[in-house]
Amino acid sequence: MATTYSVAGNSQSSATTNTTTTQKTSDTLGKDDFLKLLITQLQYQDPMNPMEDKEFISQMAQFTSLEQMKNLNSSMQMTQASSLIGMKVTWTNSSNAEVKTGVVNSVRLVNGEPKLVIGSDSIELSKITGVEFPTTVSTNA
Repeated sequence: MATTYSVAGNSQSSATTNTTTTQKTSDTLGKDDFLKLLITQLQYQDPMNPMEDKEFISQMAQFTSLEQMKNLNSSMQMTQASSLIGMKVTWTNSSNAEVKTGVVNSVRLVNGEPKLVIGSDSIELSKITGVEFPTTVSTNA
């Protein structure tokens, strides 16, 4: 997963210090983010009124369920992409909005997402606008 960070500098006219802010541009939370939240929650809990075991078990069950659903979704996308091998597909080229058609040669996994390989192009599943059986030429003698 590629994460892009942007850094912005703000200076105030009355002060000589600069404030720098680092911000994540991705809106998705991963398992690392969840674990950081859990650790922070443990660090700042009230020692006189600690969290109950039931709350931790509930959070871990939700986290495990979410991770399994994400893995299932990834597996389903790969299965869907693999089923298109040999099929004639139509897609819109994002760079110049040109509609293209070709037969899927193979599937490649790029950053955890399946891409259809059609000639020299690598196409995302979401760009596919049509699927059909390739036409075969029959030779009757």
